[in-house]
Amino acid sequence: MIHANSSRPRFVLAILLGGMAMFHFSGCQMPDGSPKEEPKGQPKDEPKRDQFAEDRAPNDPKAIPFDGKRAMGYLKDLCAIGPRISGSVGMEKQRELIKKHFEAFGAKVTLQKFDGKQPSQKDAVPMVNLIISWRPEAKKRVMFAGHYDTRPIADQELLERDWTKPFVSANDGTSTTAWMMELAHHIKDLDLKVGLDFVIFDGEEFMFNPKRDRFFLGSIYFADDYKKNPPAHRYIAAVLLDLFAGKDATFPIEVHSYFNAAEVVDSIWKEAEKQGVKSFLYQRGHEVLDDHIALQKIGIPAIDIIDFDYPHWHKLTDLPENCSGEKMAEVAKVLTAWIQRLK
Repeated sequence: MIHANSSRPRFVLAILLGGMAMFHFSGCQMPDGSPKEEPKGQPKDEPKRDQFAEDRAPNDPKAIPFDGKRAMGYLKDLCAIGPRISGSVGMEKQRELIKKHFEAFGAKVTLQKFDGKQPSQKDAVPMVNLIISWRPEAKKRVMFAGHYDTRPIADQELLERDWTKPFVSANDGTSTTAWMMELAHHIKDLDLKVGLDFVIFDGEEFMFNPKRDRFFLGSIYFADDYKKNPPAHRYIAAVLLDLFAGKDATFPIEVHSYFNAAEVVDSIWKEAEKQGVKSFLYQRGHEVLDDHIALQKIGIPAIDIIDFDYPHWHKLTDLPENCSGEKMAEVAKVLTAWIQRLK
């Protein structure tokens, strides 16, 4: 994923998010002396847009015993493979592990194969999106999404000679897959009235030259195929998880998410309030280009739950010890309650 502005600032202007809620900002300094704006306070008004109301069940959702320690175990197992760059042996090993895991829990696993080519590279490499379906017969569906490839270079390291050292990317992608692997234990206990797909994209991080190469190869391919070959089902919402498992992660509202899928944002952040999960902040966050953009472009209401202030982003220090099973459990608490309210 990338910030829409290279300096990664917060926004300065007080604006109305979708015409509903006022946000306030105050300035501080970044380490290089440039201005950085930090939001403070909460919206004055509760969000009023609630287009999901007709799709929401009235009963309280079932709580699930999401095991953060087991989720961290899955994360460590995936990182132990080493780098899992698209088209690599490590990626193939990871994919087989993931496929067997979900099939063991009764999910339908579809391999969406394609070739990923970057202008900076001589040859294309084989890539595979994973589509893991629960209640595949359901026509109305929700997508939980993420990516599972690791970046070829740790390009946020200060010294360029460190960029090519082994980079396991624990929070940036791996945590999403580990979260899904743990959630697989509990799908049978959820009172689902909609179908659920875990869609894990390849090629999100397959970047060698940012000035020439394209981002988000997997989600763009998925979206193009969805548009060219419309399935019998439809997605009423998609939730992308990225950089969400850091120990101190918080989730202000990503800008494109609100402007393009405000009703999904409002319903999830309301659920977080109901569940007492305080890491979901109803205030404006970063403007991030990520896999949700390709989904939005084909009409899927897609949002990004992301902590773009994670200090180990694209660094060698993005390791399991900087991730939190408790944070993964918090997000699971919100999303499993939210999806059970849909009908």
